Amino acid sequence: MTYTYRITIAQLNPTVGDLSGNAELAFGAWEQGKAAGADLVALPEMFITGYQTQDMIRRSGFILAAVAEIEALARRCADGPTLAIGGPALDGVRLHNSYYMLKGGAIIGRADKHFLPNFNVFDEVRLFNRGEIQGPFATTGPRIGTPICEDAWYPDVAEAQVESGAEVLLVPNGSPYFRDKFEVRLNNMVARVVENDVPLIYLNLLGAQDDQVFDGGSFVLNPGGQLAMQLPVFEDAIAHVDLERTDDGWRVVDGAKAHLPESLEQDYHAMVLSLRDYCRKTGFKKVLLGLSGGVDSAIVATIAADALGPDNVRCVMLPSEYTSQASLDDAAACAHALGCKLDTVSIKEPVRAVDQALAHLFDGLDADLTEENIQSRLRGLLLMAQSNKFGEMLLTTGNKSEVAVGYATIYGDMSGGYNPIKDLYKTRVFDICRWRNANHRPWMMAPAGEVISVAIIDKPPSAELRPDQKDEDSLPPYPVLDDILFRLVDEEQSVADCVAAGHDRAVVKKIEHLIYISEYKRFQSAPGTRLSKRAFWLDRRYPIVNRWRDNS
Repeated sequence: MTYTYRITIAQLNPTVGDLSGNAELAFGAWEQGKAAGADLVALPEMFITGYQTQDMIRRSGFILAAVAEIEALARRCADGPTLAIGGPALDGVRLHNSYYMLKGGAIIGRADKHFLPNFNVFDEVRLFNRGEIQGPFATTGPRIGTPICEDAWYPDVAEAQVESGAEVLLVPNGSPYFRDKFEVRLNNMVARVVENDVPLIYLNLLGAQDDQVFDGGSFVLNPGGQLAMQLPVFEDAIAHVDLERTDDGWRVVDGAKAHLPESLEQDYHAMVLSLRDYCRKTGFKKVLLGLSGGVDSAIVATIAADALGPDNVRCVMLPSEYTSQASLDDAAACAHALGCKLDTVSIKEPVRAVDQALAHLFDGLDADLTEENIQSRLRGLLLMAQSNKFGEMLLTTGNKSEVAVGYATIYGDMSGGYNPIKDLYKTRVFDICRWRNANHRPWMMAPAGEVISVAIIDKPPSAELRPDQKDEDSLPPYPVLDDILFRLVDEEQSVADCVAAGHDRAVVKKIEHLIYISEYKRFQSAPGTRLSKRAFWLDRRYPIVNRWRDNS
């Protein structure tokens, strides 16, 4: 047994279904590890397929192709360090989420995931079979146990592997981001280290897949829970973990410790990365959006410019007879500050044409929400026409407050392919705007400075679909609304709980009603970045048809 052992960990960004591309990423990491004298190169959970695959993993052809790619990797990596990589495995008819060890041109071992998560965005009980708890892998250095992601959130697997001789725990993960999750991960992994008195390497996936963002943030702990190494969040990283054999067992040599930004920056980075990856992985090079002069479209334009570069973002102003000059000026100032092109397409004449076309049917009826929605739907039509003509993906710009209560027009301003602020309440939109104005990072592609003017942030929100319209005409002030929504949606609190917290019962009941009757809109809405544990889609799944109400 040697007295030093180097593990190269690769926090990289695979693409779901791109088996050969993911294999190339793995091989590139292996080559870097080999050049650095590594004994083992490790990649995250389900790396060969990308994560999460959802029901695609049930296709036998996909499973067999993934396993064949792993076997081919083993042959390519025959002369050098061991390669550890996540992927599917078939054991008869039983499908497992597995972790492979490749050495000398062959698969020399495999561990199968024991605890299958079945909550929030996870459906692994539906997709995989539970594996048996297995002992550690033997190496030329320490014996290595590999609890796979969820396996490390409970004591059982790590404890059993250490009792079977594991001297180091390597935890491959596909752990998606939600706000403040790093502390939750760290606390759980410290518990495993304290319980078992061995070093632990937490290796997490990077990159975005549909609504989910895998934020990396991999880290290494020594016995006692001391942090020995910290990789950055939301960035590719390859690091070399050096282990030394001491009289007290294996210990990690202290390495670099990346700075972890506070939550506003992490949310913003998540939205930028998710949009960048969504476009890159679906093949879109350019995007467009309706820029209204309001705060929501301004922050989406900024996210897009930071993600793709200002030259790849086109903003379109679609004024009606109710659009104020201030909104026109604010939209122009935002596009200019970002360096994005701004086009203008008036909807005044199209609105008149639709009004005339419907006049014989609507004669004698008062104008109401119908006419307001016609404006919004015409904007959606005109933006989608441009998307089709120019091959630009349309971004939609509704925040979580609006999405929750249905304060958006289906087939109108809800039209689009992706919504980066879908899980961001309106009050946090304001906070994010102020943060971005005051901060700039190397991963941002748009200019530094005040790109969203104070005038945009401070003016009363309005859809501008009728004279002097304000959001507060229909909704409570956003600080009140967002607190009620957080309690009802994110915390699943009762109406009585909200009232006990100081809210008016009639207001709470109105908001509860709006949440339920807007389910059909959310069912048809664009995907968007998941930032919380209760994002609309996989985290919170409610029926569209639902007559129950909370009368507490």
